[in-house]
Amino acid sequence: HPDKNKDPGAEDKFIQITKAYEILSNEEKRANFDRYGHAGEGQGYSQHRQFHHFHEGFYFDESFFHFPFNSERRDTSDEKYLLHYSHYINEIVPDSFKKPYLIKITSDWCFSCIHIEPVWKEVAQELEVLGVGIGVVHAGYERRLAHHLGAHSTPTILGLINGKITFFHNAVVRENLRQFVENLLPGNLVEKVTDKNYIHFLSNWKKENKPHVLLFDHMPLVPLLYKLTAFAYRDYLSFGYVYVGLRGTEELSSQYNINVYTPTMMVFKEQIDKPADVVQARDMKKQLIDDFLSQNKFLMATRLTSQKLFEELCPVKKSHRQRKHCVVLLTREGDKFSEAYEAFLAFAVANTKDSLRFVHIYNDRQSAFADAFLGDDEKYQGRSAVVILERRNSAGRVAYKTLEDAWQGSREDNFILLDLLDQLRTDPSFLSSDTVLTDLNDELAPMFLIRWFYSTLDYISDCWDSLFHNNWREMMPLLSLLFSALFILFGTVIVQAFSDSSDARDSPPPEKEETATKAEKNDTSFSKESNSRVPKKGFVEVTELTDINYNSNLVRLRPGHMNVVLILSNATKTSLLQKFALEVYSFTGSSSLHFSFLSLDKHREWLEYLLEFAQDAAPIPNQYDKHFLERDYTGYVLALNGHKKYFCLFKPHRSGDEGGTLGACEDYESSLHTEARGKSSCSPGSRSIKSKLHKLSFWMERLLEGSLQRFYIPSWPALD
Repeated sequence: HPDKNKDPGAEDKFIQITKAYEILSNEEKRANFDRYGHAGEGQGYSQHRQFHHFHEGFYFDESFFHFPFNSERRDTSDEKYLLHYSHYINEIVPDSFKKPYLIKITSDWCFSCIHIEPVWKEVAQELEVLGVGIGVVHAGYERRLAHHLGAHSTPTILGLINGKITFFHNAVVRENLRQFVENLLPGNLVEKVTDKNYIHFLSNWKKENKPHVLLFDHMPLVPLLYKLTAFAYRDYLSFGYVYVGLRGTEELSSQYNINVYTPTMMVFKEQIDKPADVVQARDMKKQLIDDFLSQNKFLMATRLTSQKLFEELCPVKKSHRQRKHCVVLLTREGDKFSEAYEAFLAFAVANTKDSLRFVHIYNDRQSAFADAFLGDDEKYQGRSAVVILERRNSAGRVAYKTLEDAWQGSREDNFILLDLLDQLRTDPSFLSSDTVLTDLNDELAPMFLIRWFYSTLDYISDCWDSLFHNNWREMMPLLSLLFSALFILFGTVIVQAFSDSSDARDSPPPEKEETATKAEKNDTSFSKESNSRVPKKGFVEVTELTDINYNSNLVRLRPGHMNVVLILSNATKTSLLQKFALEVYSFTGSSSLHFSFLSLDKHREWLEYLLEFAQDAAPIPNQYDKHFLERDYTGYVLALNGHKKYFCLFKPHRSGDEGGTLGACEDYESSLHTEARGKSSCSPGSRSIKSKLHKLSFWMERLLEGSLQRFYIPSWPALD
């Protein structure tokens, strides 16, 4: 190419190659060149090259550019396959649910496109005859469509089936292209049938509500034509293949009197002992197969299982000549109703007409449909009925006539139904009743979980194919997002790990006191709600809050975590810790709660500083109060949120208080004065130490609910 190769002779070589390709790809030009030494266009190819003047000093041969203004010099084999964006979206994609498409993306100035052209032309003609759709996209003129297909280079070959695009990645040879198209098709379209499974295969007509087709041929592999046919008719028919040269098919061939040297196609409907229709031909053509199958798409008395099937079997009349009437048997499942169904089927087989469709429906599966015709009439209860109907419009309105008596399949019932059909033929107004039907349920639709499973598999398959085969320019945004997320996640983990390790080095092991307690069965301090948090250990781990572990246990506490701190003195330490462990034991299963205790003898000033921020709820006496040093804070519990800088307060239970003290603002000041005087309620003689933590578990419940009052502080004071 002269743009890629700077050699002075590159342009001449490119023109020679282009003209040589044009001659070799056109039979008429090729014959003229073989006879006369030129292509018959009045110019000697081997002697000289004639150029056309275009602009000052710039010459070109117009065949060099492959523009459509000179169609006589272009190979027109691709022109009938050219696709445009709107044509692709509106016609090709919907049609891909009936047949696969093989699409080539090409452009001008493309050596590789010229190289694969003979193979493409041969394969396209071969596959088109079999029923494969062929398309060509010129990337120069249809850039929007080429971008939509994901083709960023030429030539590109891709397959389209069920609206899904698959790229071709192998060498462009005939065998690879045929195999590529065959791989596009689902693998379960055609079942291999032998003497062992043919009865089971043909008997599935009732479950699948479809006729079954058998192809007898001497080819060991299922022909591609048959697979394409099975894909096109998969909604109407089930397909099986019998390899007559295989040992184990003799009984099957003998049963149906098959000529093993001639391909034979049979359609089986309600009766599996003999086919409903047969076709034989030494060369099975697509048109022959389509004509044969289009006449046998439905059973003799199809069961209505969906609205789509109902509309296809009983179409809305468009003219008087196109009228179609449906004879519907309303019945139920089970042996009790089998006799009525068999009689109806025999009547349908004996009275086949183009203007009549015989169908049946199960009342319990399509109750709305049955109720529209039968209502609550007692004479049809537990019995079958026959209705003759005609659809009047697509909104569900139908005209109908119901047989007066229930259908039992007797000879008299047959005569009555036959007489009604004769009257219908002569008098269209015979259908005197009308009603509006709702849409039928889709009985054979897969369950939601199954549909979700297959959709997930398709999505994973698409992602896998995109990851390894698609253009990397399309994958770069996704890969960039993926690696960015991984980098952020990895960086967060590393930072957190280094942060935790530095805290561990800075803080020596804290002093811990482990108190193991067992909850008594009849202890009233435990509620049912608290028991729902199963403790992870058999003891409560309580750590003393000191200046050494103050930062790690409070100031740098992780977001969402709280430290529940018990205030005690040396004299009350043992008793209060035992009661504290008993009250909070059921909450130790929560990983966001930590439990500590604070010595009032060592850190009274720190506690007094914190309690000053609770003065809005109940004023606290100042330090000049004569009882300042006598105030007893033992039994107080503080829930400290180090990250958000707030705390919740629990006050000790007072004697005679039935309801307990669950909040932080009830009678706060009076309780402090009472305790400061050291009389009555707080004296050791009037109240035991353990009773101070009575109903702490209820306060813990409210703490987890978030319903306690919160007291905020500007910063945590130092613990000296």
